[in-house]
Amino acid sequence: MATLSLRVTGMTCEHCARTAEAALNRMPGIDASVSYDSTIAEIRSDAGIEIEALRAAVRPSGYGLEPLIGSASPGHDGDVGGSLHVAIIGSGGAAFAAAIRATEAGARVTMVERGEIIGGTCVNVGCVPSKITLRAAEIRHEREHHSFDGIARSQEPVDRKPLLNQMRDRVEALRGAKYETIIANNPKITLLRGEARFADARMLTITDQAGQVTQLAPDRILIATGASPMIPPVPGLADTPYWTSTDALFAEELPARLVVIGSSFVALELAQAYHRLGVEVTLLARSTLLTRDDPELGAALQQAFEAEGIRVLNDTQAERISYDAGRFIVAFGAEKVEAERLLVATGRHPNTEGLALDKASVTTDRNGRIIVDDHLRTSAANIYAAGDCSTMPQLVYVAAAAGTRAAVNMTGGDASLDLSVVPAVVFTDPAVATVGLDEGQARTAGIEAISRRLDLENVPRALANFDTRGFVKLVAEARTGRLIGAQILAHNAGEMIQTAALAIRHRMTVQELGDILFPYLVMTEGIKLAAQTFTKDVSQLSCCAG
Repeated sequence: MATLSLRVTGMTCEHCARTAEAALNRMPGIDASVSYDSTIAEIRSDAGIEIEALRAAVRPSGYGLEPLIGSASPGHDGDVGGSLHVAIIGSGGAAFAAAIRATEAGARVTMVERGEIIGGTCVNVGCVPSKITLRAAEIRHEREHHSFDGIARSQEPVDRKPLLNQMRDRVEALRGAKYETIIANNPKITLLRGEARFADARMLTITDQAGQVTQLAPDRILIATGASPMIPPVPGLADTPYWTSTDALFAEELPARLVVIGSSFVALELAQAYHRLGVEVTLLARSTLLTRDDPELGAALQQAFEAEGIRVLNDTQAERISYDAGRFIVAFGAEKVEAERLLVATGRHPNTEGLALDKASVTTDRNGRIIVDDHLRTSAANIYAAGDCSTMPQLVYVAAAAGTRAAVNMTGGDASLDLSVVPAVVFTDPAVATVGLDEGQARTAGIEAISRRLDLENVPRALANFDTRGFVKLVAEARTGRLIGAQILAHNAGEMIQTAALAIRHRMTVQELGDILFPYLVMTEGIKLAAQTFTKDVSQLSCCAG
């Protein structure tokens, strides 16, 4: 007797499984059982099994049948992805991670991109150019403000043009190596230029710049369209030449004064970078800095900003903006600030408005983000979403991980994305790095927690660097001592946070973390010392006491 296991697509309930099962069992010589929980159909027959005939039997009811990874089926010789056509809308981190994994499983991929360049936000207008800008600004700042005697300090203006050219060259090189070359060298990936819209849950229409329309009816669709800067409805703003983060990163000239509206990571990173490049900066925060994080982080970062000369105005919301004779005027209450340039960095919204998601029955939240489960499935069968257009955290490494797992699931596998431990970094100086729960989040989750804060004046490497700005804070479950969260404010805190992330992932207690050997005179030793503060006074220890 021939047997075959197939994945049933399009099921939404137990009744669907029974309907599909009945349709298969009506075929002569077929004995079938369908499980809704596993989405698997087990097919048995003495007369051989024709997969296309099976598909034809369930298709009128709205279901599909696909081979499982690693299982051979008639006509496929074990190449389970070979029959699959995956369409991916977008060409950023999530899209490319999905395309690579899908082709590894044997699928052919059509990637649809509406813009002139591929690669998405991170390499083109986000992570890469912003970190180049931050590093350049840090070097200029240290030349004037370093802490070491006997080394001359200097203050020189920035020659913007060569700095900008160098940044553009690196962006283009990385885009070529990590995106363009992959498409050129992978015959299973086809790039289609144009604007994609859903005609229905199975059909995409792609309209190029010339108005030519192409229709695609793929087996699976991944939406990975990313997000764009969100512009608040402040009266007068739309009529001004304000900057988004992209404009600020690629500006040809540095203004004398800059006003920044926003208080999240993009606003903070660019505000400090511009100040360190020689610009007078005023930052307007609707509430306080980093309102979603432990309040101690935002308060300490504000102190560091103000010590450098950045003006921070908390609880300030722009009420009207005007622009005249090359000057912005931002009014709030009875006050106003003026500057040559205005950067609006108040968050990002998902690029989902033009997709006609309603025609595909794809559900979004009130902010337009596509709702996905931990398998990256949307509310519509065979349609997945990943990256900043979805309800996943807006972090490029989360997007890439989501794209990979979506591809596994689109090609017959079973992969979930665990977001229980997600480290995050704000690349200011001192930097902010977090993972797990802070004290407030622990209380909200009903966890009785204890915490310890270790100021960096107790960390030997910080003393050796003559830079003790910041702290390490650890949060532990009171009953077990298990580490459940870490918040760090320190120079290069992003290089430290993964130690805490691994400790949380492996359910370590603060006692165990404090007992581990750390190299001496590294900043990460601050995590060990913070763990030891749960049971001892580390100020009474010798330099490298274990």
